[in-house]
Amino acid sequence: MLRVTRTIHFSTSLRYWLEDESEEENRKRFGREADRHGHNYRLEITVAGEPDPQTGMVINLVDLKNVAEREIMSRFDHKDLNLDTDYFVSIPPTPEHFASLIFDLLNAALPEGLLDRIRLHVAHDYFVDVIGSGA
Repeated sequence: MLRVTRTIHFSTSLRYWLEDESEEENRKRFGREADRHGHNYRLEITVAGEPDPQTGMVINLVDLKNVAEREIMSRFDHKDLNLDTDYFVSIPPTPEHFASLIFDLLNAALPEGLLDRIRLHVAHDYFVDVIGSGA
């Protein structure tokens, strides 16, 4: 089995906030992250499988790029995760929640069993991995 990784970069704005909680409770729970702020993300998308005997590829990287554009870039790049999407109405867009959502979106869009892992870099020293069940 081989693993192939493609990386994309995108930016969002967001804040960690629970609508059912008071401002005081949100600020106590999330600190500075309760204020609107932005992130420049680096997303690594790793697929795994045996190379096709004819093409020698696990996946055509153009196809993987097109899926990433459609499922991630068009939904999230230069968007406010709280205001411009419906994904974070009842949960805060923490890196853990965001990475899980990204994995689910890509996993549904790629051929079954192909997505191995995503790694969402939030900062140069902080990332979240979501690993597929076949890993």
